Amino acid sequence: MDELRYQVDLLSAMNQKLENEERMYRLLCATSTSAFLYVNLLDGYIRTLGSWEQFFPEIQIRDVNDFTKLYSRVEDKYVLPFRKLLYLEDSKENSGSDILKLTDGSTWVECEVNVIYDYTQMPTDKIIRFKNISKLKNQNDELTYMAYYDVMTGLYNRNYFVRLLADFVRRAEEENTVVSVMFIDVDDFSKINDGFGLAVGDEVVQQFGQFLQEFSSEHVLVSHFNADLYCIGIFEAMGNYSVENIYQAVRERTKLPFRLSNGQDVDISVSVGVAEFPEAAQNTLELINCAEIVMFKAKKRGKDSMQYFDASILKDFLHNVAIETKLKEAVFAQNFTMNFQPQYFTENGKLRGMEALIRWRDNDGRMISPAVFIPIAEKNGTIVPIGAWVADESIRIFSQWKKDYRIPMILSLNISAIQYNRDDFVDMILNCLKKYDLDPNFLELEITESVFIENFHDVSEKLRLLREYGIKVSLDDFGTGYSSLSYLKKLPIDTLKIDKSFIDTITMDENTRVIADSVVNMAKRLGYETIAEGVEDQDQFNYLKKIGCDCIQGFFLGRPSTSEEIERLLLRIEESER
Repeated sequence: MDELRYQVDLLSAMNQKLENEERMYRLLCATSTSAFLYVNLLDGYIRTLGSWEQFFPEIQIRDVNDFTKLYSRVEDKYVLPFRKLLYLEDSKENSGSDILKLTDGSTWVECEVNVIYDYTQMPTDKIIRFKNISKLKNQNDELTYMAYYDVMTGLYNRNYFVRLLADFVRRAEEENTVVSVMFIDVDDFSKINDGFGLAVGDEVVQQFGQFLQEFSSEHVLVSHFNADLYCIGIFEAMGNYSVENIYQAVRERTKLPFRLSNGQDVDISVSVGVAEFPEAAQNTLELINCAEIVMFKAKKRGKDSMQYFDASILKDFLHNVAIETKLKEAVFAQNFTMNFQPQYFTENGKLRGMEALIRWRDNDGRMISPAVFIPIAEKNGTIVPIGAWVADESIRIFSQWKKDYRIPMILSLNISAIQYNRDDFVDMILNCLKKYDLDPNFLELEITESVFIENFHDVSEKLRLLREYGIKVSLDDFGTGYSSLSYLKKLPIDTLKIDKSFIDTITMDENTRVIADSVVNMAKRLGYETIAEGVEDQDQFNYLKKIGCDCIQGFFLGRPSTSEEIERLLLRIEESER
């Protein structure tokens, strides 16, 4: 009896356990966000559980033949792998999974199948689970997009472009063909941002990127590197996708303004550099770098143009890079010297003054021409400390000369356009004069037309203020700018310096003489003093004196000299006038 009661209690406990497990099982299925399909392969029993209606509404599965109903909910290209999963036991596998996209166009599902086998390897049970992974898939897609594409333009980003271009290069090496790279830069893009605002600049970048996207194909990679820089890689360029055709299409497009969302029109031009594998470089990054280098060459040549790579351009670039490195070291150590070139009145031959000229000898003992290192300094910003040093050193030396020699003369000082545009420019000049107790009337600042291009009004006001203190202003290289005569009368200047390019041919070319004569007469009528620079022989001097040019500067009467040599000159002048 006790044994029977024990068996009854044990059975009751087992039933209770089964009921609890059944309740827990049903609760888990009911609250699960996944859908389940259970199949007993021995008796054909099938049951759907969980969130079945969310995945497959109105689809009832009563036997295995109903599996075909599920295919209608899956996009066509996923049906075949889906079928293989549903009948996984046919391949004798235990488990498998795949990602499917439903026909609603937005739902991504992970389908996971597990098959149970008995000891004879006969399949007995199968559980199929459907899990909604749309959120995760979208997140992954977004991350993938961000990893490969530029968000602003939808073009390939730099990193992914480099990877794809590397594949082009490998193929080209195997197939003995050519890969071309076009490096594209929007000219003066900073002016668009500064003049119209960053939002306008971004929209221009987007619209131009959309235009370039039209060239994208199996053989053409189009990327947006950053800001206004784009890069195109072409595998075996030919036909419509040749470099020349793409460039002509770009030129035609940039002839038309870009109409922005606010109705505003913006005009742009682009500079393009082209490098080809294997001629220009042997690897991907070098190929891109070469294209970028020659792009800057195109920009320097006048913008709105295309430049192909050649070895001489690369050589010049590397040379400039080396100079730039040395220049930064020289700026830190103030490793420069000053030379001075005398200026003379043509009428009586007396000293007018002298122009201060910076000189630099690198650590290897080689003289580097200002024509080489000054443009580099303007580009990398070192012109500011260089210019400040030149102003301080030349005013210091000249101030001492004024104390030591009783000779009327002025100091001509060249100032970069970048310096003029600085807010502290006027204070810098005035502080130097005060520091060395030099009368402002003895200082002349030489400017070029480029000073006025960026901000005519601001620079003019600064020069007017300096003139109020007594400082003279000279317009250097007159005649080489694009619009000298158009605004000459508006400039706050005292002197015109006639460029050396006119003086070189003044005794040989009638047209040059006509121009020089006209400039001198015009300057006299406007009340300007004239200085001819680069005078190298007696005939040039005689002609300039004949047409009434006030002063001359050049090798004929005096080369650039050290401060010690100038002191000896001043001593001779002083002794001759006693």
